Amino acid sequence: MQLAPYVKLPMTEVTGKVVFKVGEDTYQTWYKIVGDLASGAHPLIVLHGGPGISHEYMTPLAELYSKCNIPVIFYDQIGIGKSIFEGVAEKPKEFWTVDLFMDELDNLIAHLGVQNGFALLGHSWGAMLGAHYASHRHPVGLKHLILTSGAPSMALWEQSTGQLLKALPANVRETIEKHEKEGTTDSPEYHQMLGIFYDKHACKAPWPKVMETSFGAMMQHPTVYQTMIGPSEFTITGTLKSWTCLEQIHTITVPTLVTNGVMDEAQDVCVSPFFQRIPHVKWAQFSQRHMPFLEEEDQARYLQVVADFLTYP
Repeated sequence: MQLAPYVKLPMTEVTGKVVFKVGEDTYQTWYKIVGDLASGAHPLIVLHGGPGISHEYMTPLAELYSKCNIPVIFYDQIGIGKSIFEGVAEKPKEFWTVDLFMDELDNLIAHLGVQNGFALLGHSWGAMLGAHYASHRHPVGLKHLILTSGAPSMALWEQSTGQLLKALPANVRETIEKHEKEGTTDSPEYHQMLGIFYDKHACKAPWPKVMETSFGAMMQHPTVYQTMIGPSEFTITGTLKSWTCLEQIHTITVPTLVTNGVMDEAQDVCVSPFFQRIPHVKWAQFSQRHMPFLEEEDQARYLQVVADFLTYP
């Protein structure tokens, strides 16, 4: 179903920070609201990827406000972007947990007063967080869930990206494997080879400025990504290595939209369990890579599919 023609609304923005307490320590979560939370429409909360890649690359989703009057809430999870804090690199690995980020999300929802009605859209790690949150905490105000290019377990993610790594030219694959084995992942050669993988499966080069901003933030403050993931998308050595919510996703009762791309890091092996196990689910596949909202070939269709899903449950 296609939306009726619309009158484009002006992009009104409000930014702020919410205090987030963890034990005796206090942090601040930066957020941005595009649109009016008093409009009566359930807002869409956007969960960025990484962990530890800031929100900017997902800002094309702000178009959903002008498209169908759905307020969109972006935020940077603590440890990255505008929610960075002093001493982030000194935090023990035990600090960085899925529960930490679910608590932060709960705190943001309560602060903004949207706990009685909201939608979640998670991308990559954000989709993993969204699926875990929906299947473990079952928030009563959650109305729609969108899982873009994620997986219900890190084992499935590794299976997918491992297959893609094997399909790379031998010299690229062998160089990546050599540097990871020798612990020289700070080498320019290693990052050059990773760039070939990312251009093929993450986002087409040249990268949009918003993506460069987000990945630049991660390169400047790599603690969260390196602690929870490891050196790369296909070599998971961090605290998320054994993560899974596969056995809980059948308990997600809200309407759910699952998406991935043909050339995505999240191949069908990642997303098909969502489609098979979540009771009320749709699956849309796009023609390009991991970032459909940044790809010229997919962006308009992706935004339309999301808008239709949120507007016509």
